[in-house]
Amino acid sequence: MSPITVFLADDQALVRSGFKMLIEAEDDLAVVGEASDGAEAVAALKARPCDVVLMDVRMPVMDGVEATRQIVEADLGTRVLVLTTFDLDEYAFAALRAGASGFMLKDARPTDLLNAIRNVAAGDAVMAPSTTRRLLDHVRSTLTTAPADADARLASLTDREREVLERIAAGDTNAEISKTLYMAEGTVKTHIGRLLSKLRCRDRVGLVLVAFDAGIVRH
Repeated sequence: MSPITVFLADDQALVRSGFKMLIEAEDDLAVVGEASDGAEAVAALKARPCDVVLMDVRMPVMDGVEATRQIVEADLGTRVLVLTTFDLDEYAFAALRAGASGFMLKDARPTDLLNAIRNVAAGDAVMAPSTTRRLLDHVRSTLTTAPADADARLASLTDREREVLERIAAGDTNAEISKTLYMAEGTVKTHIGRLLSKLRCRDRVGLVLVAFDAGIVRH
């Protein structure tokens, strides 16, 4: 089986070097390129797409938010895993809105980062529940009203689907949703699949953003 190909976008050479050593020690992962700014990353990935790009959000020339947007819009098949030093980072949230598949802190445990790369490559979203809550609480505090079309987007949901969406927005894992709503994990996964289809989201991150925009995120 071919290894998962990874691209590193970070303006600090020492950071890229550390990530490269960590990733290339794994048999199923391979670093295929590096960039020190967003513009360089976009150009390199358009020429040679890969499976996952580790994207720093704060870089010169072009930041990671705009780079993420251009990579996603180009439909390269490359998924973006955002990396940041700060757990309350508006840049990181903007990158998720731009289409990133996940959010990780740079001080995450090596095993967590490696697993995040694998999960993102497999099509999953990666965002720790505690980080989800902090991001939503932080960004929600800057808004006073929900978008006008919020209710329309949720009109097709059943009561149970809405309950599952609320728990996803609160940052619960599938196991936590199963326990809270008294349903099997398989049933939770079925509801999530229907939510993805009805709300036209790519992944769990998209569901969190829709729930936030619709104003159903609760303390």
